[in-house]
Amino acid sequence: MDSKLTKKPSATLTVNNKQLELPVYGGSVGPDVIDIRKLYGDGKLFTFDPGFTSTASCESQITYIDGDEGVLLYRGYPIDQLAEHSTFLEVCYLLANGELPTEAELKKFVQNITYHTMLHAQFDRFFEGFRRDAHPMAVMVGTVGALSAFYHDSTDIDDPKQRVIASHRLIAKMPTLAARAFKYSVGQPFISPRNELDYASNFLRMCFAVPAEDYKVNPVMARAMDVFMILHADHEQNASTSTVRLAGSSGANPFACIASGIACLWGPAHGGANEAALKMLEQIGTVDNIPDFIAKVKDPNSDVRLMGFGHRVYKNYDPRAKAMQKLCHQVLKEVGAEDNPLLKVAIELEKIALHDEYFVKRKLYPNIDFYSGITLRAMGFPTSMFTVLFAVARTVGWIAQWTEMMEDESQKIGRPRQVYTGAPRRDYVPVSRRS
Repeated sequence: MDSKLTKKPSATLTVNNKQLELPVYGGSVGPDVIDIRKLYGDGKLFTFDPGFTSTASCESQITYIDGDEGVLLYRGYPIDQLAEHSTFLEVCYLLANGELPTEAELKKFVQNITYHTMLHAQFDRFFEGFRRDAHPMAVMVGTVGALSAFYHDSTDIDDPKQRVIASHRLIAKMPTLAARAFKYSVGQPFISPRNELDYASNFLRMCFAVPAEDYKVNPVMARAMDVFMILHADHEQNASTSTVRLAGSSGANPFACIASGIACLWGPAHGGANEAALKMLEQIGTVDNIPDFIAKVKDPNSDVRLMGFGHRVYKNYDPRAKAMQKLCHQVLKEVGAEDNPLLKVAIELEKIALHDEYFVKRKLYPNIDFYSGITLRAMGFPTSMFTVLFAVARTVGWIAQWTEMMEDESQKIGRPRQVYTGAPRRDYVPVSRRS
């Protein structure tokens, strides 16, 4: 990846009566960055930034977020335009290659992904090693990591062709693995992929078809799943993406790197947010219970939290939430759940959050997780599968970020530093002399 940073006037840092000149660079949009790579060498100093919320760990040309303005761009394209007009596999091509494909390029890419959806014949036996009540995310962490044991011909990270093959395999096989994790958890036989179906339809069929009867994919559900995946495809340097990059910086193979991203995504503070939002709506139950719930949220002595509102990055309305809200209504209408009590609670909560001074002042706007849980539940998925679906969608973002890192000559193995506050140097005392 060729750097596109623009050099700006440098910054001067004065510390311990010493002046340090630090380079400043600008990207195409967004805040400038201070280059501190020589801070320790020149000044014997580290920066202190728990969570790395003010630290740019890399240069990237994939995704841009402006949290204050509520903007999310994939390769420069607004997320709402892609959700409205694009398809998930077209977005996959965009994230992986930097530009939208021509008709011929898209046809070839779709064919490549379609013909990689099958798993090695021996792989299905791998599932039998898990208990039937294993969480599907535990199964995903294990099986995705195991792909490297079955596809040795695409683990050479220094071979550009093998990197592409591995990328295609991961995007293609992730829905197959996810559907098998689901089927295994409910005690049903695995369903093989069908090449004549599109990506989302194929995934839904593998999840919900049974050998006893024919399964017809509902186009509304297929489009909802496709858009869900578009909305979750990438989100800049979040925890799981940073984990993938950190694992990749050591030279680990791409299957292992993606497995590490799935493990990170499993955390309730990351991928489990939509499940938490759904549980909150279920606990509220009806619109009549909202005033009492809101009172508890505002009570500083209460531990009740408003789930599905606010975001670590967005300090405005989550741009993905609007598209997810539209999907939610479409899916509920399709399954005959327009009067769904959870949706009524969700709509009323959204109204309160957008107008109540308490929430407006704190910028607690609805985020994508607020509506995605209701949508996925209406589509027939249990809460244990919500994060799995997130992982299926985010795989392309992880792969694009990993590939970009591999092509970036300035990247080094990740090695954060620390502020040590433990005991200073001390000498060992034999146990017989310790009081």
